[in-house]
Amino acid sequence: MPLRQSIRFCTAPDGTRIAVASIGSGPPLVRAAHWLSHVEHDLDSPVWRPWLAELSRNHTYIRYDQRGCGLSDPEVTDFSLEATVGDLEAVVDCLKLRCFPLMGMSQGGAVAITYAVRHPDKVSHLILPGAYARGALRRAATATARLEAETLVNLIRLGWGRDNPAFRQVFTNQFIPGGTPAQHQWWNELERLTARPESAARLLEAFHQVDVTDVASQLHVPTLVLHARGDARVPFDEGLRLAALIPGARFVPLDSDNHVLLDSEPAWAQFLGEVRSFLGTSSAHDAANGAADEGALTPAEREVLRLVALGLDNPAIAQQLHKSEKTVRNQVSSIFDKLGVRTRAEAIVHVRNREPGQ
Repeated sequence: MPLRQSIRFCTAPDGTRIAVASIGSGPPLVRAAHWLSHVEHDLDSPVWRPWLAELSRNHTYIRYDQRGCGLSDPEVTDFSLEATVGDLEAVVDCLKLRCFPLMGMSQGGAVAITYAVRHPDKVSHLILPGAYARGALRRAATATARLEAETLVNLIRLGWGRDNPAFRQVFTNQFIPGGTPAQHQWWNELERLTARPESAARLLEAFHQVDVTDVASQLHVPTLVLHARGDARVPFDEGLRLAALIPGARFVPLDSDNHVLLDSEPAWAQFLGEVRSFLGTSSAHDAANGAADEGALTPAEREVLRLVALGLDNPAIAQQLHKSEKTVRNQVSSIFDKLGVRTRAEAIVHVRNREPGQ
């Protein structure tokens, strides 16, 4: 089913034009802007489209392009944290939002944290996937770490706008090392389309200097921190550190090497399950998907579903159950139809949402 969204524009306190997209229906879920986004281009993305589809399933999912990126004003000189928090404030005011869950991914985490401390009455829940309190230069403990951060900024200035994607591939490998060739190609193109080289460099430079350590300790909002163990973009230890800073925060480690989770990996199902449980939308998700009880499945299908939930692919299931791959493939299709799900990730979420204690 095609995803439909509406796009509007609002104006930040300093006059910067910000592009805002809304998709889905229901109560709002707001995502603070992060570095690489293009609200129009993302709709057909093999990386971001699953995020849009799943996060808009029970909510009106609201996201906006970072200043200097996507459809937002490209002519920007101020990329400070203060300015980017002002952008989020402008979006919330423009849409007249009263109270909502707020997601801050990667450097958007610092923006979301600062906003939530300033406006605790507005934020019902705070979700921080792959986020950090300290930018790369703030957490750099060695000269080598500082050189790496500075080199990445210079790589953008040198190669971001070139037709040859070799320079951009460095960043793609950090964001989605487990991606397919098609996903890598799309991400390389996103980098070229989303921002001009100088804007992209200055934006990364600004967030290298961010430090919201003191601000995070002042949070009094229910908070969920999720971080991939092998994240090459933001170290896993920074996720741990962030969770420890925030009073009462829950920390969930994810078994992935991707900074941006892909819908083909088991960690994606875990992420969705944790977020839905945190927001209290698991039951609504099941109802929306027509996920009738598993009594509709045959005993053989229930056994296949159990192995799918463990992360096994069709060949592995076939080997374990002494069946042909074609038989397993047909049974998986039947299971999906009966449960009203479309992907293995959704099937895994379905199972986990029915486990005791979920």
